[in-house]
Amino acid sequence: MSMTETPPSDEQQPELPPPAQTDAQADGQTDGQTDARADHQPAAPRRAMNPALRVGAAVVAAAVLGVGIGVGILRTQYQDEDTAPVAVAAPSAPPSASASPAFGAKSNGTHFGSMRELLLPMPEQYRLGPDAGAYGNDTELTEDQRKSWVEDQIRGLPKKLQDALRKEWEGAPLKGGGVRTFIAPSGDYVATVWLLQYHQDAVKADAAWASVLASDSGLFRLGPKVPGHEQASCFLPHAAPGDKIDRLVCSAAEGDLRIEMEVEGIAPLPKDKAVNLFSQQLDRLARPGASV
Repeated sequence: MSMTETPPSDEQQPELPPPAQTDAQADGQTDGQTDARADHQPAAPRRAMNPALRVGAAVVAAAVLGVGIGVGILRTQYQDEDTAPVAVAAPSAPPSASASPAFGAKSNGTHFGSMRELLLPMPEQYRLGPDAGAYGNDTELTEDQRKSWVEDQIRGLPKKLQDALRKEWEGAPLKGGGVRTFIAPSGDYVATVWLLQYHQDAVKADAAWASVLASDSGLFRLGPKVPGHEQASCFLPHAAPGDKIDRLVCSAAEGDLRIEMEVEGIAPLPKDKAVNLFSQQLDRLARPGASV
């Protein structure tokens, strides 16, 4: 399912059990062997299946199903003359020597300030894109919206998996969230950037799982690297020959923030430009003294 659309019906949803269980079923392994394999997976804070569940439901499903903007929307609905101007957070002026910054990261990786400030300001010639589902196109999520976001990620999955996911998110709940959408100057692709703030250990584990799924699962085409951010990962869902729409998903962790960018546009995507946008967002969130 996408972070930006209402998920399809149940029969369209892929079942995403934790990877360790899937491998064990495929290879006919015993429970002991399954536990041994799980020991080699990225560790999660306080609970073993946390990253497999969360990333399996949110990142993988979003990438597989896409957000379905379509060529017609990209080329016509969001032309300059048809898009009403919407206010967006402007780049903040450099603080004076005595002033405390309004947003940023502490040395321990904890971020502070408004999510709309932490999100990348609109780059030159870019403009706000379509709404990310019910969450708008330039939004700091309220507590109710954060709860709705979790429900959106699990809707349509088997009930047992839904219950497990709710329990996982209760253990490391979203403390903050924000979304901003960007239409490229060329008008032929849209980027949706999400900031999700929760327990740092869980953020790191989830990002590690996203990287594993992107590189080793075979579910995706390998995506480009993000210069200066080795921990970030990008991948592309498989596309049929002749598809006119392509998608790119990038994921990274920065302290207590998980950063997700979904890009959809007319094939072939200008992946270098999209990745540069993601890199700018990560630079904005770097903790003091970090090398980017």
